[in-house]
Amino acid sequence: MRRSGEALSSPHPTSAGTPARSDRSDWATLRRLFPYLWRYKWRVMAALAFMVGAKVANVGVPVLLKNLVDAMSIKPGSAASLLVVPVGLLVAYGLLRLSTAVFNELRELVFAKATEGAARSISLEVFQHLHALSLRFHLERQTGGMTRDIERGTRGVHSLISMSLYSIVPTIIELTLVLTILGVKFDSGFVWITLAALVVYISFTVVVTEWRTQFRKTMNELDSVAQSRAVDSLLNYETVKYFNNEGFEAGRYDASLERYRKAAVKSQTTLSMLNAGQQCLIAISLVAMLYRATQGVVDGHMTLGDLVMVNAFMIQLYIPLNFLGVIYREIKQSLTDLDKMFVLLEKEREVRDAPEARPLAGHDSTVRFEDVSFAYEAARPILKHVSFEIPAGKTVAVVGPSGSGKSTLARLLYRFYDVQQGRITIGGEDIRQVTQASVRQAIGIVPQDTVLFNDTVEYNIAYGRPGASREEVEEAARAARIHDFIVHTPKGYETMVGERGLKLSGGEKQRVAIARTLLKNPPIVIFDEATSALDSANERAIQSELKSAARNKTTLVIAHRLSTVVDAHEILVLESGVIVERGTHAQLLEGQGKYAQMWRLQKLEAEPVL
Repeated sequence: MRRSGEALSSPHPTSAGTPARSDRSDWATLRRLFPYLWRYKWRVMAALAFMVGAKVANVGVPVLLKNLVDAMSIKPGSAASLLVVPVGLLVAYGLLRLSTAVFNELRELVFAKATEGAARSISLEVFQHLHALSLRFHLERQTGGMTRDIERGTRGVHSLISMSLYSIVPTIIELTLVLTILGVKFDSGFVWITLAALVVYISFTVVVTEWRTQFRKTMNELDSVAQSRAVDSLLNYETVKYFNNEGFEAGRYDASLERYRKAAVKSQTTLSMLNAGQQCLIAISLVAMLYRATQGVVDGHMTLGDLVMVNAFMIQLYIPLNFLGVIYREIKQSLTDLDKMFVLLEKEREVRDAPEARPLAGHDSTVRFEDVSFAYEAARPILKHVSFEIPAGKTVAVVGPSGSGKSTLARLLYRFYDVQQGRITIGGEDIRQVTQASVRQAIGIVPQDTVLFNDTVEYNIAYGRPGASREEVEEAARAARIHDFIVHTPKGYETMVGERGLKLSGGEKQRVAIARTLLKNPPIVIFDEATSALDSANERAIQSELKSAARNKTTLVIAHRLSTVVDAHEILVLESGVIVERGTHAQLLEGQGKYAQMWRLQKLEAEPVL
């Protein structure tokens, strides 16, 4: 039995942000898995055939061993028999042993493609589904816990197939063959002793394993908590440094590890109890079988070879049964982990394409918000009856205080969420009636908070249009005024930007974001505080490039600095989710309203203090 280092793929509680376990039965989970395996049905059937062949050969080994022992009990003087019979049996015995191993290896070789293929299909489907889920789901999830759940689920596919096909089913086949031989060759007493021992052994294992599952659950809950805290702390590395809280974070992590240690010790204690009980039952049943066989030899209706055969049968049966606790636990854990991943896969998409959704026509890039109201939470409305139009090839800017709903406009246009009232159209088409992919293909964005992949600068710029040539990437970088910076780094465009782009400054990250949007070259562009991380000199330098990028494109500019939107065809002043003013820069200044007040305040802030 496995006595330490148990796999952590047991039933475990839900990590925050991931769906809870369903009430689906284990059989339902298996039925859910079956289609993934049945794609390889010929391999499945071939593997089963090899498995039966391996077990037939395995059962034949004790039978041959019996004949070998009996063949040694020959009359003196029969030299020919001594030379021929045992040698033939020995050769046959070796061949059976070899064939058992060969059949087992063939089974694993044939079935490996099915196992890996099923795991790959499920993992890919989950990955694609996670990308299809709404932004709300990803804002609520905990990365560490969710990735651990997915890892466990993927590993559960391998464990479930391995434990069932390579342990449970072969043991059942072998048990059936052994009981048949014992019942036919000897008497039913051997069969009943074996069955009674198996029933008691299995019942004891199942009951104790179910009892100790609570300790495994606690152990894995604490493992997930520790993992989430470690990942969260490392993702917020800079914040930890800012507040000199390395010791505090280490203390929190150590507290989680200490709780996990106590749970692991308790789990190991109960495992030792299970192991000791199983070994006791095995010893009692073996003694009972061998006593009956020995008595048969003494009474003369059984040979020494029969005694050897019975002993070999019992050893062969109890070796796999010795791992029944591990097998049962692993199967239950794998089913739970797999079910958790299936529940995640069945998580409903908050934003989904309509049944008859078609691609966006794309002949007109005019954007309209028509009486749009939206709230992330019902009790806190963000936008209230917002209506405006961005004519094709024109620029509309939205300004206002933080929290007024400016960035929400971009999220709704990208259809990260669906509006609760009103509609948004592109070229007259309601974006809820066309495919999300076509809408997002038509839009490029430079977000306020730019997050980069932990890859090269070239990869991050080329992400705007995968497959773009190096020359096109460099051209976009020049337009974003970041080419000179890149070429003066030691590795140039092969420079790694670090996780989330932490190796670059805020301004450098934003210029990379501008470059990849320029490379994408979509008909609709959103600048969401696109120059917020730049200093005044760089802002002025790049402003002309942004204007160039927006030329002849339908552009939505979300800005805090009013100096960046003075050339917009229309400026909207958004406050508490309501458009309170609209007009050109000159018109709004003349109106002496909210915009003019904001303009004067920013002018005062920009003036040097004497």
